[in-house]
This record gives sequence, C-alpha cells and structure tokens, in this order.
Amino acid sequence: MTSEADEVLLRRLTPGVIGILVRRGADFAAAEDAVQDALVAAVRAWPGDPPRDPKGWLVTAAWRRFLDAARADASRRLREDLVVEEPAPGPVPAADDTLQLYFLCAHPSLTPSSAVALTLRAVGGLTTRQIARAYLVPEATMAQRISRAKRTVSGVRFDRPGDVATVLRVLYLVFNEGYSGDVDLAAEAIRLTRQLAAAVDHPEVAGLLALMLLHHARRAARTADDGSLVPLAEQDRGRWDTSAIAEGVTILQAALARDRLGEFQAQAAVAALHADAQSAEETDWVQIVGWYDELVRLTGSPVVRLNRAVAVGEADGPRAGLAALAALEDSASGPAGPVPRRAAVAAYLHERDGDLEAAALLYAEAALAAPNLAERDHLTRQAARLNALRRD
Repeated sequence: MTSEADEVLLRRLTPGVIGILVRRGADFAAAEDAVQDALVAAVRAWPGDPPRDPKGWLVTAAWRRFLDAARADASRRLREDLVVEEPAPGPVPAADDTLQLYFLCAHPSLTPSSAVALTLRAVGGLTTRQIARAYLVPEATMAQRISRAKRTVSGVRFDRPGDVATVLRVLYLVFNEGYSGDVDLAAEAIRLTRQLAAAVDHPEVAGLLALMLLHHARRAARTADDGSLVPLAEQDRGRWDTSAIAEGVTILQAALARDRLGEFQAQAAVAALHADAQSAEETDWVQIVGWYDELVRLTGSPVVRLNRAVAVGEADGPRAGLAALAALEDSASGPAGPVPRRAAVAAYLHERDGDLEAAALLYAEAALAAPNLAERDHLTRQAARLNALRRD
C-alpha cells in the first residue's frame, strides 16, 4: 500500500502527466487511461522502490502503456507515426498543463454532471470507484459517465483557450455536493480551486476560493450530534473555523480591491458578513441586502432573488420579505418549474409574521420537495413544531 503522502503526491501529479502525454500526441481519452494504469502500477511499486523523480516515473510508465495500447489497436495504425519511438528517459518538462485540463474537463459540450466527474478524475486524480462512492452511484454507472465524457472531449484541441467562468461553475458544483463515502468533495473542491488560483490571476477565481473557505468554515456547526441540520441562526459560532474565515476574508478583500466584481465575489461578501457577526442578532442584514442587489444585477437568478427575500425579511421585517417573495412568484414559473426552496422561505417568513397555520402547511410542502433526507427531516420537524404550538 502507498502511504497517504504518496497518494496526495499521485493526485497532485496526475494532471501534469496527462498533459505531457497529450502534447506528445495522445488524445485525451487514451492519455487519461494510460495515466490511470500508471497510477495503479505506482501504488504497487513505490512502497518497495520509491522513485527519485516521481513525475518522470509516471510519465515513462504512462507513455509505455499508451504505446502498448496504440500498437495493439489496429484501428489506430494510421496514427502510429505520432508514437513510433519512446522518448529517452530524463527530466520531464516543467510546464504545467493543469489549466488546460481544467478547461477541457469543463467543456461546454459536456453536461454538468459529466464535467464534474471528468474534473475529479483527470484533474483531481480520484479513481472511478472513489467518485462513484462520493455520488452514491454504482461504479459501473460512473465509469460509463466518465467514458462518455472522455469520448466527447477527445477531439477538442488541447491548446484552445478555455472559459474560466465555466471552470468555476464546475468547481462550484463539486463543492456543493459536500461529502459522502470516502471522498470529501467540499475539501476536494477547495484543493482544486487553490490549484486554479495559483495558475490564474483572476478576481473571480479568488472570489470562489474565498466563498468556499467561508462556507466550509461553518461545517462543524451545521449538524447536531444526531445528524439533524442546524440552521445558521442557531449554530454554535464557537465551532466555526476562525482560521478559514480569516483566510477567506483576506482573499476576498484582495479580490474586491481590483474593482472587477463578479457573482462569486458578491456571494463571498455575503458569507463574510455572516462570519463577521458574533451572533445571529448582530448580522448586518442591510449590507447583505445590498450585496444581493448586486447579485441580482449580475445574474438575474431566481435563486438569488429568493435569498434576497430572506435578507429583506430580516432587514425590514417579514412583511417586506413576503412582498419581495410575491414579486418573485410572479416570474417564478416557467419551463424550469418553480424556484427550489421557495416554500421553505415562505414558511419561515410567515412564521416570523405570526401566521403559524400557513407556515406549518408551507413547511410540510417544502419537506416533500426537499433534495435530501436531512433537509426533509428538518422541514418536517419545523412543521410538527408549529402544529404543536397551534394546539397548545
């Protein structure tokens, strides 16, 4: 078995090794397969005979596997002029192709779920089994998803300029998956975003990293001992990770100082205001409403407008929040259906306004549409609590 340090090193080296193979003439799918085979060989060989140059060892092993596969595949004979000789052993180029892999894995022709899976495999260095466990799907299902994604991007030119916004969206999706099984996807998303921030000087990359750190800082306080959800206002703020908060705020301030505001910076500013409050009652809701106004301007997202309604309800009272929610409802229906969690927000605002009957009904409605068991449990308990209060 490789040590934990070896596993971390292998994951860090994976994208660079794939990039080298692609630049030598392998298509992306073949390069990724060869590197995965080389990683398996490293797991077996390194504990007894650790290499002096780990990256060079992986490149050599992966290239040999690519050559073997190319020569064995009759359908690839026309491409053998690209791979007739194995390069001489020696130091590998220092160039880092990780950024190009980010862009390739976040290609617009891929579905979001496929882009996330391919990013975790090629850039994150996770195995198909690890990704499948994280998403709670059979390994065969995840293998098919990754295989289709690799075929989709195999014909894409590796040096084509990519879209940073698409890459950030994929990383944000990874982060929002949280964690399950033996892979912590939130922590993995932070690791990958740090990697991207080191390669790309862009305020929105910094904004996303700050947002992840600020949200992740509250993780320990989000669930009770029995696994139930703890709302933000009820969380024990002494359990928040102050070092992650300080790092997130520092990164955010530097990004905002560049005066190129984007949605991730604005979201991070909201998270920073929550983190700055010593208690829920001290939260600066007026500033938060201002940041949500910026987010509405930047995105026009119904989900942002929904969150803004909550903030308005805290800053100006529940009636004002319900009015903002009503304005959203007028435009909430359409091909995409109603806005997720609208019923839960309406329930909360009605409860604060004293209408316990409407609030209980809305909490029950929200529970039926909850995206996961923990949230469904929480909303069901809220409905039961209000029904009990009404009976007393």
